[in-house]
Amino acid sequence: MRSKTHGNLRGGPPGPAPDRTGAGTPASPAGAGRPATPAPSDPQPGLTQAIREFVEKNAPCSNEDLIAQMVHTVCRLAEDDASRGELKILTRALKELRNAFRTFRPYSDVPKVSIFGSARTPEDHPQYLEAKKFAELIQRKGWMVITGAGDGIMRAGHHGATRKSSFGVSIALPFEQATNTIIAGDEKLVHFKYFFTRKLIFVKEANAIALFPGGFGTQDEGFEALTLVQTGKAAMVPIVLCDEPGGTYWQHWRTYVKAELLGNGMICPEDMNLFYLTDRAEQAVEHIQIFYRVYHSARYVRKVMVLRLRKALTEELLERVNAEFSDILTQGRIEQRTRPLRDERGAYPDLARLVLHFDRKSLGRLRRMIDFLNTAA
Repeated sequence: MRSKTHGNLRGGPPGPAPDRTGAGTPASPAGAGRPATPAPSDPQPGLTQAIREFVEKNAPCSNEDLIAQMVHTVCRLAEDDASRGELKILTRALKELRNAFRTFRPYSDVPKVSIFGSARTPEDHPQYLEAKKFAELIQRKGWMVITGAGDGIMRAGHHGATRKSSFGVSIALPFEQATNTIIAGDEKLVHFKYFFTRKLIFVKEANAIALFPGGFGTQDEGFEALTLVQTGKAAMVPIVLCDEPGGTYWQHWRTYVKAELLGNGMICPEDMNLFYLTDRAEQAVEHIQIFYRVYHSARYVRKVMVLRLRKALTEELLERVNAEFSDILTQGRIEQRTRPLRDERGAYPDLARLVLHFDRKSLGRLRRMIDFLNTAA
């Protein structure tokens, strides 16, 4: 997740997008003119310098150091005697990601929700209608939707949001994954061969995730999103599990998670805070809106976590936050700042900050703290 992180969005009209840098991945500094870091053992003397000069001449940009590192890694593949099959995987993956980044970049200031669900849900099914309603409601709030571009729930997402406010990230499968007619041929449709590159885009570009009933693929996508947030490898975003009115799909899923995963100590009680279950599209949209009512974004600056807030806390509320959530700290207190830290490079200067020595493991408790801020501030 990159810096953009994950101003005035996610819970409000579209605006500059917040940092979605993964909780364990600080934003990379610019590297114009900076020589690439030499590999521990350079098999060809002068290779690093030659690559640096090549990049400066042929790919001048503010991140020449990272471009040079990529070129250096590619050159080392020859030394590794990588097979043609391995090189095909790397080449295709890099091309897919470049194309996806380029497609999403013009819309970086618009909040987006990734919608998952079954490709087999018919258009007259209550789950399809609820997914369509969800997409329509959140599009009215200034959001865009991302789906897998197939039929069923994926089509419902595009149906509700309209083609103009939709992205499609399709996957080449031998069955059941024809691109739906709503998004087919659109410039915001991206094709993938590999699931891993496609799933990266689903999470990287999303400010929220909405899951509707589905099969193995939906379960895979849902558990991956939960795992990435639980481990701090992705930014904290609202994860909503939405069913048709009166539906039991996610109720049964939660029963299983509580009985088998939580009951056997495979997850912590606080991990249950990472998702929200509802059978109403209106409640799903409201939950996402509330998540960004006060909270804006988060990133690490060296050894501290910085939570950016849309409004400053009173001294009384700051004391309550410290009293309630001191257990997630490795040292010190939660402090409030009114300006960006130096290493934030002036990002979002008008936002308040909470600065804390987060233990980097209590993500369920961190989510509870964000919920507390959104309702108490």
